[in-house]
Amino acid sequence: MMLKVSSLHVHYGTAHVLHGVDLEVGTGKIVCLIGRNGAGKSTTLKTIMGLVPATSGEILFEEQRIEAMAAHQVARMGVAYVPEDRRPFGSLSVEENIRVAAQASPRSDANGVSEALAFFPVLEERARQLAGSLSGGEQQMLVIARALVARPRLVLLDEPTEGLAPSLVRSIRDGIMKTRTHGLSILLVEQNLSLALEVGDYFYVLSRGFVAFEGTSEELLAREDVIAEHLGVGRVKEALRSRK
Repeated sequence: MMLKVSSLHVHYGTAHVLHGVDLEVGTGKIVCLIGRNGAGKSTTLKTIMGLVPATSGEILFEEQRIEAMAAHQVARMGVAYVPEDRRPFGSLSVEENIRVAAQASPRSDANGVSEALAFFPVLEERARQLAGSLSGGEQQMLVIARALVARPRLVLLDEPTEGLAPSLVRSIRDGIMKTRTHGLSILLVEQNLSLALEVGDYFYVLSRGFVAFEGTSEELLAREDVIAEHLGVGRVKEALRSRK
């Protein structure tokens, strides 16, 4: 098991944000964490990464406890985190952005830059272009590629397709799918239910800091009540379209 979170509780001041969250991510699996805004999804990722302290509970990464570690220690172990609001260095080229990330990671090697670019063909085509001139979706691909150049074993992705055009969503989807051939594990927070159903191996639905449901895509699609209550009535039609 790549990641195992057990009985995780998190507070922000007096606010109890996560209530005994349990989840697992297997080696080479893509696990999706979905739910309404404010459900605790991003907090879960930040706590795993060591950016938010856990009040109680246990987080195991490759059988080693990490819940008391700082973010740089978690990263050194092989966990990469891509928050939803991160941006590349606009004054550097696409390739330079990735090289900077590679130089900062002891896990990268001589082939790391070219391999990271290969996840997203549009970045290969624009390797010499300034990152600041890329579209929002292309910048998001670059941020993901920068995380991948570190050769992590687990990637925490927070809403990578939010606000993007459908064509760019497909490009990011394809890049995520390519990680399967590299044996990477991904914990993906995603509001786009159709995309999540396309790429995910297993699903956790968070609601007000509790795990309201867990199961495969087939099991989730069979629970229209769960989708309607915890994701929104409109998401039922979205899920049914994915079933076809």
